[in-house]
Amino acid sequence: MPSTSFRQLPSPVTLSGNGVLLVPLLPEHGQALDNAAADGKLWQLRVTSVPAPGEMDAYIDTALAGQEAAHMLPFAVIDEHSGDVVGSTRYHDIMPAVARLEIGYTWYAKRCQRSHINTTCKLLLLRHAFDTLGAAVVGWRTDNFNFASQKAIERLGAHKDGVLRHHALRRDGSVRDTVAYSLLAGEWPEVQKHLEYQLKRHHAD
Repeated sequence: MPSTSFRQLPSPVTLSGNGVLLVPLLPEHGQALDNAAADGKLWQLRVTSVPAPGEMDAYIDTALAGQEAAHMLPFAVIDEHSGDVVGSTRYHDIMPAVARLEIGYTWYAKRCQRSHINTTCKLLLLRHAFDTLGAAVVGWRTDNFNFASQKAIERLGAHKDGVLRHHALRRDGSVRDTVAYSLLAGEWPEVQKHLEYQLKRHHAD
């Protein structure tokens, strides 16, 4: 029976392309991430978990604890053209025994939303997951009321696996339903072509 484990285990790495850098998240990114979150006051959005002012250090500490425990791999997102840290994303729920991981905790400064940055990040993360790590499946989860996130995931070509009801706490203390998606390794080549096509269109505009 063929192995279902990763080809290599996820570990800190820098990914780059199309003017975007994904670098391993470090404590020294805290102030720059505070600045990014302030662009749009992202912590006020009910359906995301962007840290509020004064919470960024704890947010980074939790991400790095997850990295130390080998179930997370967090990144800071840098716009190479400006040099600014504009957001964060990570692999999480890393499960080496079945070569599965999820992409989440993703957020960007308001000025970068609906730009090529998110498409580039997804391309870089998926390419690394499938082509380098040898993932069998990549998943996503999002709040049932985060319709923008759901549409973005569905535009990738991900499969909607279902809804986990009464699944997780929101910042305001309410309990959300969680919408789950996945993409299998066999589906990745077509999704890769689609993402590359989107980026070519962006650069042609």
